[in-house]
Amino acid sequence: MIKVILVAVSLMPALWAGPAEVTRAAEYYQRTLYREALQVLQPVLGSDPAAYALAGKCEYMLGDFKRAIDFFEKAVQLNGFNADHYHWLGRAYGRRAESGNPLIAPHYASKARQMFERAVEMNPKNGEAVNDLFNYYLEAPGFLGGGLNKAQALLERIKANDPAEYYYATAQLAQKRQEFHSAEQHLKRAAELAPRQIGRLFDVAKFLARQGRLMESESFITKAEKLDPQNPKLLFDKAETYIIARKNLPAAARLLEQYLQSELKPDMPSRAEAEKLLRQARGGA
Repeated sequence: MIKVILVAVSLMPALWAGPAEVTRAAEYYQRTLYREALQVLQPVLGSDPAAYALAGKCEYMLGDFKRAIDFFEKAVQLNGFNADHYHWLGRAYGRRAESGNPLIAPHYASKARQMFERAVEMNPKNGEAVNDLFNYYLEAPGFLGGGLNKAQALLERIKANDPAEYYYATAQLAQKRQEFHSAEQHLKRAAELAPRQIGRLFDVAKFLARQGRLMESESFITKAEKLDPQNPKLLFDKAETYIIARKNLPAAARLLEQYLQSELKPDMPSRAEAEKLLRQARGGA
């Protein structure tokens, strides 16, 4: 009995290390220090689904979608009742479909849809999962389980979670159907319902830029700048709007360079996305 007690006591630091290490790694993740977070997690990857899920998010943010899938699948195996694990697994499958071998992309795309559907089934109030499933239905062809009717069927669920997002989603659907006047009205309504979100103003600005209505687009950019002038995302969205309009490209490049020097968060556009836009602004592919 004494030996058993001594063994149990000797294991206590290891047992208690997991949550503390995951907490520390999560702090690194929030500061977009993904490699540092992975280093912290390595010793505690064993039987903790939260550790595997966080490692998956880090690999996802670093662009290694194969490793991200491996980690998220392990998290699901250890805890099959967490909708967030299925949601992120779906995201990783989706990005693998976009960036991998075209011959096997349909397989990964279908897996992404299945994971999104599972996540929404488990937790219909997970707004991000519902939005990702909506976007999948909106963009994917019918033979991969997509379709505009399926997307439309999700609108009421989106509305229950976030009225502003409902109008944004309705606008996306209207654009797919070439109903541009309706799309514009819905985007403006979304901005009205979320007056503190600069992203909603830029949704309108980007739409107007695509329509060639540059002065109107600029007016919404100005509103966003007044609303939250210190937000780094302002730099990215402003640059993206200029690139869509094919104007002020040198200014767009400077904005993206400044964005890349900013302190970013995981919910902001990634450095990889900013670097891709920067190449476009400089005349690259």
